Amino acid sequence: MSQLQDNFGRRFHYLRMSVTDVCNFKCTYCLPDGYRPDGKPKFLDLNEIEHLVSAFSQVGTQKIRITGGEPSLRKDFTDIIRIVKDNDKINTIATTTNGYRLAKHAQEWYDAGLRRINISVDSLDPKMFYQITGENKFDDVMRGVDAALEAGFERVKINAVLLKGLNDKDLPRFLHWIKNTPIDLRFIELMETGLGHDYFKAHHLAGNDIKLQLEQAGWQFDTPAVDDGPAQNFSHQDYQGRIGLIMPYAKNFCASCNRLRVSAKGKLHLCLFTENGVDLRDLLQTPDQQAELIERLHGQLAQKKETHFLHDGITGVTQHLASIGG
Repeated sequence: MSQLQDNFGRRFHYLRMSVTDVCNFKCTYCLPDGYRPDGKPKFLDLNEIEHLVSAFSQVGTQKIRITGGEPSLRKDFTDIIRIVKDNDKINTIATTTNGYRLAKHAQEWYDAGLRRINISVDSLDPKMFYQITGENKFDDVMRGVDAALEAGFERVKINAVLLKGLNDKDLPRFLHWIKNTPIDLRFIELMETGLGHDYFKAHHLAGNDIKLQLEQAGWQFDTPAVDDGPAQNFSHQDYQGRIGLIMPYAKNFCASCNRLRVSAKGKLHLCLFTENGVDLRDLLQTPDQQAELIERLHGQLAQKKETHFLHDGITGVTQHLASIGG
């Protein structure tokens, strides 16, 4: 089966599969008013997820990240991990979580097949953490980080969205943390969404500013692996941890794009921004629909644009990142 490839020669090894858009945090850059359901949502069930994973595995997908919302809010989250694990063509199973349930379930998820985990920790100051997330859960999340390290995950990453005037003074504290802790710290440049124009103007901080500070301090750029995400990763001989920078406004950011997204309701998104998505759910009902589903995937890749249009202030239809898994 031929691999998914667009008209610009980019191949797609990596699927970000959302399983819910529900979240129990109220992060100021994503869901400042909390999750607001639109009617009674019906997210992909286990059979639909199995058919989706099967189709993508046949067209070159090697890595699947289970996302949300907060994916662990699904009672069958561990079963979802097992479904992905049971597909022998998927080499890497990852998830992104706010860490709310991590301390209790880290070992269970690892045993089910999860191997990489990203945990959102936007500040190491508990008061600032509360201000950004709307939840006084800093200690719970940090216990979750410890549990993930103890469970044996091959890669534990910490995600922190860069926010001018909020957590932009936290870099020394983060660096102190990873001096002797084997985690990957990732700073994510704030992206403008449909609901966040004023917030973006007030708090956007260019990731390149952090990059210059790192280079001046002796951090070295690491060559990316084929299934890596969009981060530019850096390491330092004096630190056990690494640092990654995700800079969507950097030149040629989209040139290395290798990931696609499917929303919790079964829509394929070729880009985090700019388009409404294409429904796949009608072809996720039975195994005998696989050929037609794969044909639809190939057809949609021909429509993928060369770049997003964030530089032009065009944020597309994405109202908040929780809606299609960030």
